[in-house]
Amino acid sequence: MVFAAIDIGSNAIRLLFCRVYIVNGKPHFNKEELIRMPVRLGEDVFLNGTISDEKATKLITALKGFHQLIIAYGVQASRAVATSAMRDATNGDEVIARIKSETGIEVEIIDGKNEASLVFSNHIEDVLNPKHAYLYIDVGGGSTELTLYFDNKVIASRSFNIGTVRMLLDKVDKNEWDEMKSWLKKNTFGIHPLFAIGSGGNINKIFKMSGKKETKHLSYDRLKGIFEMLSSYTYQERIERLELKPDRADVIVPAAKIFLTVMKSADVEKIFVPQIGLSDGLVHEMYEKHMLK
Repeated sequence: MVFAAIDIGSNAIRLLFCRVYIVNGKPHFNKEELIRMPVRLGEDVFLNGTISDEKATKLITALKGFHQLIIAYGVQASRAVATSAMRDATNGDEVIARIKSETGIEVEIIDGKNEASLVFSNHIEDVLNPKHAYLYIDVGGGSTELTLYFDNKVIASRSFNIGTVRMLLDKVDKNEWDEMKSWLKKNTFGIHPLFAIGSGGNINKIFKMSGKKETKHLSYDRLKGIFEMLSSYTYQERIERLELKPDRADVIVPAAKIFLTVMKSADVEKIFVPQIGLSDGLVHEMYEKHMLK
């Protein structure tokens, strides 16, 4: 069975094709294709509050291509969601209606709580040590979703309007930073040991850049070192010397800063990077609904 998931984010839009096998009675999820387009809706929304006709047309053109690929793949089911930029845009519903009319794709605008819930649909608890507490950190272009997981259940979850594109545009309120730090200190107080789990394209790229293969985690100090290295290069140098994509080369620095801020506020020394995200969560939910039929 193959499932398709579309994630319309503030920085990029993604189409994931995932094949599900049953191995020893359990589902095994194999990512077959991931297509990413740097539309960057957040540039419009976080500055002007709306999605411009130019960005909307670019988005719809990309989604038309996604729709044809989904048809060609012959998937079992597909689902599309939009996050921070679309939910903040005053014309978000209008753009969603255009997408439906011109591409046939129905897009759901989800809030921060649903976004965190979908990410957790990956059944990450299956690989966690039940004796440890984990802080799930999902950093996007428009928001950061935090989920505290302990004793086999979610004990706290919160979305903050702190994202990489917002930071590039200087559109993150200082009070939002203070609120996030306060929330972290309050909800993680007395919880030791506490480990982090990182999600999003930037932490995945940072992990690859670290050169670590056998262990799936980064220490706070290692992450800080990579952040300082990235910060020492200009935007153009990150593209030319580090071979980062242009739409990754600018957001990766604020992303690292967000992860470091969260880890420091919660007194976390290690962050695990399982390389899963919202698209993977969508696939897991679609598979579970399919199996209930």
